[in-house]
Amino acid sequence: MLTIRPAALRGHFDHGWLDTSHSFSFGAYRDPAHDQFRALRVLNEDRVQAGQGFGTHGHRDMEILTWILEGALAHKDNMGQAGTLTPGDAQRMTAGTGITHSEFNASGTEGVHFLQIWVLPERQGLTPGYEQRAFPAEARRNRLRLIASRGGEDGSLHWNQDVRLHATLLDAAAEVSLALAPGRAAWVQVALGTVEVNGVTLGAGDGAALEGEAQVGLRALTGAEVLVFDLA
Repeated sequence: MLTIRPAALRGHFDHGWLDTSHSFSFGAYRDPAHDQFRALRVLNEDRVQAGQGFGTHGHRDMEILTWILEGALAHKDNMGQAGTLTPGDAQRMTAGTGITHSEFNASGTEGVHFLQIWVLPERQGLTPGYEQRAFPAEARRNRLRLIASRGGEDGSLHWNQDVRLHATLLDAAAEVSLALAPGRAAWVQVALGTVEVNGVTLGAGDGAALEGEAQVGLRALTGAEVLVFDLA
């Protein structure tokens, strides 16, 4: 079964400096029908204006992954980590017993567009941790590249949950697929472009939950960037 989460029906707020859309309940947005999907708790699409950002704030007991689509995002945290993320860079933080950090648009002239992903950890009270890694476009072109997994398989980021996150950049008419083991489910998020997911057309910002399916099949109708979560 495939259930579409249309982009236009997400929670949406335009704060001027921040334009944000929430696939699941987050902050002031509450939708009991879309609180989470298995361990996937937050999937926010954020656009931050030049020179703006999120001041220092805290998190606990969450696996947080940031994926940059366009522009550059500057990060700083209380663990001594500081740096700038650009397209193809993934950052994973284990909030665990508590972290504080800030995120600001690194440009004074251009906006930054990114996805913020929260996954529920396997247990609470983990030691906070941080990783950042680049996944070049050529490694994702017309193939599914593993970005995060429990155990950090195949050079992916490690997070503390049985969720495998793949990313792909698809040329028009390109096709890729991911087999799903019995009992597992998938969430597909179209970041850019238009694709068919198991024969159903999705556009930029659309998501889809797949349960009881043997595989996720993607066919690009235009150039596209897509994330695929394989969840226990």
